[in-house]
Amino acid sequence: MHKNITKLLAGIACLCAFGVATPSFADAPAKTEAATTTAVAAPAVTPVPDAAPAAAAPAPAAAAPAAAPVANKGDTSFMMISTLLVILMTIPGLALFYGGLVRSKNMLSVLMQVFMVFALVIVLWCIYGYSIAFTEKTAFFGGFDRLFLNGIWDPAKGTFAAAATFSKGVVIPEFVFVAFQGTFAAITCALIVGAFAERAKFAAVLAFVVLWFTFAYLPAAHMVWFWTGPDLITNAATSASEALKAGWIWQKGALDFAGGTVVHINAAVAGLVGAIMIGKRVGYGRESMAPHSLTMTMIGASLLWVGWFGFNAGSSLEAGDVAALAFVNTLLATAAATLSWVFGEWISKGKPSMLGGASGAVAGLVAITPAAGFVGPMGGLVIGLLAGVVCLWGVNGLKRLIGADDSLDVFGVHGVGGILGALLTGVFAAPQLGGQGVFDYVTNKMSADPYSIGHQVWVQAQAVGTTILWSAIVSVIAYKLVDIVIGLRVPEEEEREGLDITSHGEQAYHG
Repeated sequence: MHKNITKLLAGIACLCAFGVATPSFADAPAKTEAATTTAVAAPAVTPVPDAAPAAAAPAPAAAAPAAAPVANKGDTSFMMISTLLVILMTIPGLALFYGGLVRSKNMLSVLMQVFMVFALVIVLWCIYGYSIAFTEKTAFFGGFDRLFLNGIWDPAKGTFAAAATFSKGVVIPEFVFVAFQGTFAAITCALIVGAFAERAKFAAVLAFVVLWFTFAYLPAAHMVWFWTGPDLITNAATSASEALKAGWIWQKGALDFAGGTVVHINAAVAGLVGAIMIGKRVGYGRESMAPHSLTMTMIGASLLWVGWFGFNAGSSLEAGDVAALAFVNTLLATAAATLSWVFGEWISKGKPSMLGGASGAVAGLVAITPAAGFVGPMGGLVIGLLAGVVCLWGVNGLKRLIGADDSLDVFGVHGVGGILGALLTGVFAAPQLGGQGVFDYVTNKMSADPYSIGHQVWVQAQAVGTTILWSAIVSVIAYKLVDIVIGLRVPEEEEREGLDITSHGEQAYHG
């Protein structure tokens, strides 16, 4: 009986000790904004000199280290599906969209170029591209910490690395982030081939892509999108110090949700430079060069629209409210652009066309891309309506002014639409116009500072100008080097016969 009482009293004493110690663990600073702020603001406790230490007092319990965030399976699944949708955009979406727009004798050549560029860039991305774009080094170019995707899997610890999202304490597996961003790089390079379709050497296309991907796409992705993530931002000082580690355009505060600058303007400028340097197609302006299959083009445009939900919504990096906002904006803006292009064409040319409907949809998708997670649905609606009519002018009036043979209107749609969308993001991201404004990671909520539309549009314009200049310079040098070593253009007789037979020994159609 005595032993039982002793055990009971000992147990009660242990429970009391545990209850006293529990607040120490609860008050330990966790990896959240509130806990960090409390820890910084709390005054330091100064020991009283006259107080004698309690000899029998137990040593304070050590605070438990904050557990590393664990990827949510829902977010991971969402990002893997989004990645697959972006692949769908390129192969077969973009390939069929472009393939239907060329003449039948060049159908397979375009499919082959898009297919092979996609495969080539994915390989380069995993070897060195991801490391240069998304690791810390300078404001313009990343480092080599992730060459060959090294360091993501730790065999000694048996653990995989995680990638930050845009929410504190929320991560996704880094391999998923690698794959998602790799598809962006691949479709960007594939977009370029539409500008000089039907006349470029296949080897020259591949060689140019290697150079341009390395020296134009990777720096642009790093400048616009690289930052160290939200978890390291705990106060104004850390916010400033972490910002200095980010890409150059990110530091300026430019908003590009899913690639208006990095993808569309970047690729469009490279395509336009290529169209000018390679020269016009044989018979351009004298012979009919009408699309051979608008059926294929419509299928391709539809696949692009479907895949673009992964492109835009997936850029939120997690399955939440912002992904839902990007999703509805992608739906609404694209529909609005389709209507405005078709009705604009109907008014100006007398008839609505399937080609106009498909082109309008792509224009809307392009324009909403930089704005998708920042603007409200009505802002997305206006962006879509404007994109349709402005890009309609881009492939008609502007194309005549430039005088280049941009075969599939890469600049007229992706360049003009990308510039329009990037600038209007600065307008419609304003909270007073239904937008999201700017997020403050110090307070971990939307910034309380007044949103200046004029200032943000100026920042957006700087991002647009930087992208245009950077892509143009790299493109001129890359095309020139390829022309010297390989030659950019096929001989005239091969161009007249068609690249399907002369370059690949195949035909898309047999009689």
